[in-house]
Amino acid sequence: MTTQQLVTAVMIYVVAFGSLAVVAVSYASGRLPRWVGMVYLLSLAVCVFGWELWISAGLVDGLPVDMRRPEVMSRAVPAWINWLTNSLGDAGVVCMPGLAMVWLAYGRSNKAFERWHWGAFALLFTWFMAQNVFIETVVYHEQVSAGFKLSWGPMMPGGPWFNPTLFELGGRPVQLQTQSPWLLMTPLFYWITIACYRRWGGGNSGGAQPS
Repeated sequence: MTTQQLVTAVMIYVVAFGSLAVVAVSYASGRLPRWVGMVYLLSLAVCVFGWELWISAGLVDGLPVDMRRPEVMSRAVPAWINWLTNSLGDAGVVCMPGLAMVWLAYGRSNKAFERWHWGAFALLFTWFMAQNVFIETVVYHEQVSAGFKLSWGPMMPGGPWFNPTLFELGGRPVQLQTQSPWLLMTPLFYWITIACYRRWGGGNSGGAQPS
């Protein structure tokens, strides 16, 4: 195992289970409001069933993850847990920081969660897409954009059959299929956030944290 592979494997576990621990402890201690916990759980479910499980297993006309990476990485992060670690990372290190960014941008208030705000949507879209381009071109380049065929998934409706290259970054392609999940996740996540706040947030705003 190379140093880069070791760092990647460690990072995967730290990001996945570290973020899970932070959310769980924060919720158990009462520092994380119920509505935010529900946003986390629903986001996690969307990530699992929307694309991560399909990509990892290669369920519909795609290669499973073990056929798209070195064997040493498959031993370090087995296929049976790969979909879970990726989904935990998506929910804990992408969705939750996105929620916090919106809260901060709106003056540490819940105004943006009471109803749809295009400014909040634009902020989420920028964050979601920027991190995904980084993941595709740097972290998981060898697994997802190096010519391998990825499975269709509910959040990747074009599947491997319609997957044009949108642009290149540093000579590495950024493709429609791998960007589709977060293109669709942005409005869905914002809708989930508003729905959870209206259902469990109690209509309160302001304070030192989302509440």
